[in-house]
Amino acid sequence: MAKIKKGDLVVVIAGRDRGQEGRILDIDTDNDRVIVEGVQRVTKHIKPGTRRDNQEGGIVTAEASLHISNVMLVDPETKKGTRVGFRTEEVEQDGRTRTKRVRVAKRSGKDVE
Repeated sequence: MAKIKKGDLVVVIAGRDRGQEGRILDIDTDNDRVIVEGVQRVTKHIKPGTRRDNQEGGIVTAEASLHISNVMLVDPETKKGTRVGFRTEEVEQDGRTRTKRVRVAKRSGKDVE
């Protein structure tokens, strides 16, 4: 189970966009990089006809990726950056008992979902 998932609210802790918050749009687990909504905006010069969705070309702004170590999950209670831990709990499922790992914010101790 990953500490940060797609759709989580994170805060940037390093780089030129330090302090900004946004939701995770995509995660590249091979390179340990994430794309955060509204953070690390870059401009790209697109040639006409090279992309199907942008036939006219021009200057396009898009989100670039950040390294996963430069973002921190936002605690649901205190609304500040927090580290993530795990807690195991027993769950009854189909007549059997299973262990489930739940993400927990270390700052407040609340579950992160």
